[in-house]
Amino acid sequence: MGEENFLAQSQPLVYSQMKKNVEHERLAHAYIFEGVSGSGKHDMALWLAKRLLCLNVNENQPCDQCVNCMRINEGEHPNVQVIEPEGQTIKVNQIRQLQEELSKSSFEKGTQISIVQEADKMNPSAANSLLKLLEEPVGDSIAILETNVLGQVLPTIQSRCQIVHFTPLAKEHLIKRLEEKDLGTNTANLIANLTNSYDKAVEISEDEWFNETRKIIAKWFDYLKKGDPQAFIFVQKKITAQAKEKQQQGMIFAMLLVYFQEERNHSLEDKQKTQRNNKILELILQAQKKLAANVAFQGIAEQLALRIID
Repeated sequence: MGEENFLAQSQPLVYSQMKKNVEHERLAHAYIFEGVSGSGKHDMALWLAKRLLCLNVNENQPCDQCVNCMRINEGEHPNVQVIEPEGQTIKVNQIRQLQEELSKSSFEKGTQISIVQEADKMNPSAANSLLKLLEEPVGDSIAILETNVLGQVLPTIQSRCQIVHFTPLAKEHLIKRLEEKDLGTNTANLIANLTNSYDKAVEISEDEWFNETRKIIAKWFDYLKKGDPQAFIFVQKKITAQAKEKQQQGMIFAMLLVYFQEERNHSLEDKQKTQRNNKILELILQAQKKLAANVAFQGIAEQLALRIID
């Protein structure tokens, strides 16, 4: 799925407004793109850069094939500067270097676009340096700050930017994007129920522990669904070995919850099955609360298995 199609489907309001702003030359000199990871903030920033620098704009769309579009895609256009954290933070020397780049006269014709990824990770010196740049913008330039945590961006920086909110991806769009990465429908659906962030979803899909554990949870679910006493023994034989860390323990219950939610959705016409699945979902939610209260995982999982197969 190309950027345009993805943005049009996943962020229709933002995409439509930004297209109008470009078409009617109403762009602000600075934006904050705010929203969860993977919701399309960087896609939108790159789309805007290409739209402004494209040599063959057609129906208010960049062609994605001219030399300028290709160089932006490859991160090699001199008018497009992308800054991301070095380690844990964005440092003041990175912002100073950006200022130096913007002050050079060797830029090609057209708008200069500065994209600051994870802008909430600027250290205080970097933030103050960027603030000066926003107060005194250089020529025909646009700054785009991307952040997952708007509250950690200086209020003085926020006041000098137009804030654009990106909503979390709708489940169907996330599933579609994951399927385009050659994930099977079942796996894509499972992951889309665990996160609404595309970036996080890709990270999960590539995690060796997740891919091994989801097969084990599918087997546990099968035992539980049938009321098989093996479900209790399976906790000791397989489940606890996969649950060494608190995050892993939480993910196990989250995956099991998704499996039983799907089971309930498939049996809505059967009142008795629906009632049983609703009871099981309630038991899993109770298990998650116990885990959050630091009750031992194995005990919770064993008790859960006994109560479901009872």
